[in-house]
Amino acid sequence: MDEKFAELFKESKIFADREVLSPHYMPQNLLFRDKQIDDIIKALTPSLKGERGRNLFVYGKAGTGKTSCVRHVIEEVKKLPVIKARISYINCRIYNSRYRVLSKIVSDHLPFLAKRGYGLVEIYEKIINWIEEDGKVLIVVLDEIDMVKDLDDLVYTLTRANSDIRSGGITIVGVSNRIDFKELLDSRTLSTLYERELAFPPYNSNELAAIIKDRAEKGFKSGVIAQEVLGLVAAISAKESGDARLALKVLSRAGEIAEEHGKSRIGDDEVNEAQKDAEEQVAYDVISTLPEHQKLVLYSIALLSLQGSRYKKLTDGNDMYIFSGEVYNKYSRISNTLSREPKSSRWYRKYISDLEMQGLIDTYESGKGIRGHTKLIKLAYPADKIKETIEKSMFAESEAKGEAKPAAT
Repeated sequence: MDEKFAELFKESKIFADREVLSPHYMPQNLLFRDKQIDDIIKALTPSLKGERGRNLFVYGKAGTGKTSCVRHVIEEVKKLPVIKARISYINCRIYNSRYRVLSKIVSDHLPFLAKRGYGLVEIYEKIINWIEEDGKVLIVVLDEIDMVKDLDDLVYTLTRANSDIRSGGITIVGVSNRIDFKELLDSRTLSTLYERELAFPPYNSNELAAIIKDRAEKGFKSGVIAQEVLGLVAAISAKESGDARLALKVLSRAGEIAEEHGKSRIGDDEVNEAQKDAEEQVAYDVISTLPEHQKLVLYSIALLSLQGSRYKKLTDGNDMYIFSGEVYNKYSRISNTLSREPKSSRWYRKYISDLEMQGLIDTYESGKGIRGHTKLIKLAYPADKIKETIEKSMFAESEAKGEAKPAAT
């Protein structure tokens, strides 16, 4: 075997179980989330008994354990000997339309119908008839629910279905990073929700330290990482609003860096290098899942940062600032190029606020020396990488549909 390939199969000096350090790993015991798990169970208990319960919406920033807790409850429910409910867990990054969600439900529970090519109305009727067969309750878990393009239509369809179902019902569990996602729904849909809400707080530094220690003991070999180095990882993650996923990314990447350098221990240098890599990766993961018009606004900022504009840009050392009004004009032109209706200036201001809240941009109110009163905007990450990320996640799909990609100038 070639030496390069033989090297790939050598036993790691660093890792005992890489999977344990993955954000997708499901631990047997979810630390510091007993109350939230109990709240989810209580909310779903009526549905599990075959009664029409309230819908549940779970909120919290990325890395607060929302999805892990919901999936943990689902797995525990499956072990129960007798329940009067069926569950569909749906990742709305993938199943991002009403038709795809309903098709996934059919695929989960009526697989013999899944490839028949039914239309939306037929799929809906098949689901209703299946529920009525024995009066079951269907629990539809919509993870990252705000990623559904026609969200209002989906939620209205699922909630109004209970009016058509004579025996049994449908319960929605929506999981979202955005506590304001219901603003995407119109008043008619909101009136049908009958929801309960559960907010997940960020982990504090002590909780993060315990989570990191638990994963490190299982994921790394003995003696690979010292307690004080784990403390550095916890401090970095606590600074970023208690994001456990970031902590795990830093931890895993630090192990990879140590391994690449032929080391047998992880030190501060590896953690600091891993922090930069992990923060950028988290940012680009966030960008790829932004709603369409937020992507277009961010894309406009990236283009203006890279290529200039008819207004003078302001610089302060290495930082570059752009006028908010200029960004809105660029966003409007790009939207028109893609045959999208630009949102109003009120929605644009909300998008800017959302992008800043997610750490993708920074904004400043203009001071003396600038005519009038405006907002100045700068990117928090390299403009070329943001541009590339958005083009990969958004415009490839647009071009596949025969739509024009916006000009880069």
